[in-house]
Amino acid sequence: MIWEVLKRQRRLTPVEAQATQSIRIQLARALKMAILFGIVIQTVITDVLPITNEPFILRTLGVLLYTLGLLMAIIGRLQLGRNWSDIETAQVLCDQTVVAHGLFHYIRHPIYVGDLLLLLGLELSLNSWLVMAVVFMMPGVLRQAVREERMLVYTLPGYEAYCARTKRFIPFIV
Repeated sequence: MIWEVLKRQRRLTPVEAQATQSIRIQLARALKMAILFGIVIQTVITDVLPITNEPFILRTLGVLLYTLGLLMAIIGRLQLGRNWSDIETAQVLCDQTVVAHGLFHYIRHPIYVGDLLLLLGLELSLNSWLVMAVVFMMPGVLRQAVREERMLVYTLPGYEAYCARTKRFIPFIV
């Protein structure tokens, strides 16, 4: 919801405005809404596919991961500022620059990492085997990150040098 609010605070570029009409974009948005709706339902209906009968430690770890992921995603989004574009309409904006401060000093995709951590944490805090769905999402997130990086290396001056000095997902490792 935060992304949608922040997105609406700026004027859409002609590419974004046109892209919002495509079937693929509409399907991606419908999928995002379905996932959000499913998560809301899952939080109301407790113990969906429970992992353990004694979930205290699992729930505590889940809350910590969720909080870390939420903070990471929001801070990353705020640090991108006007350089952010929606995942469905990924593009290089006319006045876009390389953001290499804050979380982006250490990793190139703090929003993706934060989103995965918060989903992982949510499922753990709900004590649900649906946590495996997050694991299955990871290759798709990696594919999207690589696709965006190729576009940025090709069109954004300085991005290739930025990639050479930062890691994609885990600081100093990956």
